[in-house]
Amino acid sequence: MRIVVSGGGTGGHIYPALALIKEIMQVDQQADILYVGTEKGLESDIVRREEIPFISISITGFKRSISFENIKTVYRFLAGTKKMKSILKEFKPDVVIGTGGYVCGPVVYAAAKLKIPTVVHEQNSIPGLTNKFLSKYVTKIAVCFEEAKQFFPQEKVVLTGNPRASEVMNVNAEAGRTSLGLRADRKTVLIVGGSRGARPINEAFLTIMGKLKRKSYQIVYVTGAIHYDHVIEQMKKHDHPDNVIIKPFIHNMPDVLGAVDLIVGRAGATTLAEITVLGLPSILIPSPYVTNNHQEKNAQSLAENGAAVLLKESEMSGEKLLSVMDDILTNEEKWAKMHQASKQLGLPEAAKDLHHVLQQVMKKD
Repeated sequence: MRIVVSGGGTGGHIYPALALIKEIMQVDQQADILYVGTEKGLESDIVRREEIPFISISITGFKRSISFENIKTVYRFLAGTKKMKSILKEFKPDVVIGTGGYVCGPVVYAAAKLKIPTVVHEQNSIPGLTNKFLSKYVTKIAVCFEEAKQFFPQEKVVLTGNPRASEVMNVNAEAGRTSLGLRADRKTVLIVGGSRGARPINEAFLTIMGKLKRKSYQIVYVTGAIHYDHVIEQMKKHDHPDNVIIKPFIHNMPDVLGAVDLIVGRAGATTLAEITVLGLPSILIPSPYVTNNHQEKNAQSLAENGAAVLLKESEMSGEKLLSVMDDILTNEEKWAKMHQASKQLGLPEAAKDLHHVLQQVMKKD
């Protein structure tokens, strides 16, 4: 099997691609994989670190307002498509899959024009511009949310979930607990604003620090590297409660997720895939700065099913956050219901299901 994989820009597009590649290699160690990304995206570092064959093309996204940059983007798209046709003719893939980001545009479009079976994977409940454009040309469209189906041709859509979920199924909760010095006899809440942190969540947390020492549960707070020093300085004013652990970043996040009882964070698609497969209740504070406000729609999907509490950033305060955390962690019946609702939304076989879709489109060809 020869497969071209493309996805870039953010971890939300890259990590599902890597999880899929791992699944493919487990089934077929002789599979030839070629990853196509950009040099400026995170994928250029992350994918190469995994020692996966990687090539790059130059492409940018469209501006949503009238801009001369859009003319340049059209040129880059055409140039990227031409380059990809040449690469695809040489590599001769059996199937091409795009997991999101602008780079998928010329990669998947070129494959479709060459009559190579193609698949796009949409992680969010509201698809991005690239996948909407590609949906007209691809063989199949894999989605993670039922709500996303309405945006695509129904005969092409299949619900697979996010392959990243499959990677957190076998977490080592004890290792996660030990790595942070957590007590096993206490409930634990993890508060995280993403790899770079989130200023509004930081500010809300700082207003309630003095009250946290009286709580029966323990708190792990991931500030993001750029906010860490400031938060630590503020903590010194409150004698750093012994039930609060502060970290700039967590590298073994899957294991840590297995060790906690509640997560407070953003509503990116990959995060939601991880927490639902583990059945984690959540308090979701969607970023309002993303395309099509898709994080709020992602969060609504969980909240409407009873798996999460949605707090809009514009309405959030430290006191409100503390009240909701108390309500979930001190009410065993409520926690159990949210845990079960979250678990029901998880799709643990996502990587296998997406791999199966690739095999199906190849057979049809």
